[in-house]
Amino acid sequence: MIALISLLIVIVVSIIIVRIGAVALEMTGLSREMASFQAQSAFTGTGFTTSESEYVVSHPVRRKIIRTLIFIGNAGIVSAMATLVLTFMGQTKEEATARLLWLLVGLVAIYLFARSKMIDKGMRWLIKKALERFTSLKVYDYEQLLGLSKGYSIGEFTVKARSWCENKTLKQLQLDKEGILILGIYRKRRGKEEFIGAPHGSTKILRGDKIVCYGPEEAIKNLSKRIRGRAGDRQHEKAMEEEKIRKEEQDRKIEEMEREEKEGKSG
Repeated sequence: MIALISLLIVIVVSIIIVRIGAVALEMTGLSREMASFQAQSAFTGTGFTTSESEYVVSHPVRRKIIRTLIFIGNAGIVSAMATLVLTFMGQTKEEATARLLWLLVGLVAIYLFARSKMIDKGMRWLIKKALERFTSLKVYDYEQLLGLSKGYSIGEFTVKARSWCENKTLKQLQLDKEGILILGIYRKRRGKEEFIGAPHGSTKILRGDKIVCYGPEEAIKNLSKRIRGRAGDRQHEKAMEEEKIRKEEQDRKIEEMEREEKEGKSG
């Protein structure tokens, strides 16, 4: 029975370690889904061979987190396998059946523990506080910072043949007047992918470029599908008009807030 309890403890500890790793990766800027997947992949040693994984380990802090998860994961899996063997070794058929039932009950309890939203929220809060206190990691809620739940989005699309953006400079495109900011460009050069961060106005967009941009979600989606010619130019003009209206509404809101603040101070 001691071996069975030890096995369940190893599983619980493993889940907690993976959760800590996922939160730590999330604190470096990864999305929650990607951070969770990469933490599980590194700990178990399965699935950690994707191009997404290459992107993760290119970051020095993330690389340390992944390395630690792989190291602990190897020890944890060996310990789990050893205790699993000890749990059923030298047992009669009746004893082995009883222990198997207890193991299944324990696994169901652990599953419910791991799936509980309340426990997940509490664990995330504790892990973040501990990581902030004992490490140099900082918590950034990128969804909130960038207004990703308020109609804004970070989008990525590839410039194809006949794209409206092809062979034009950023200055010529005037995407800022559509409310779109170009954050970076991935470009194939001599068989390698180069990254151009925060490109300036004279940067020309070429066919095959992968554009990373930020702005209203619908505007980015329309831009990715826009083809050159009169139709594309009309779409650009329409998008600029829509952005102008949105800016005017935003300015009115700002003026309203400033007025309310002044009235509150005077009152």
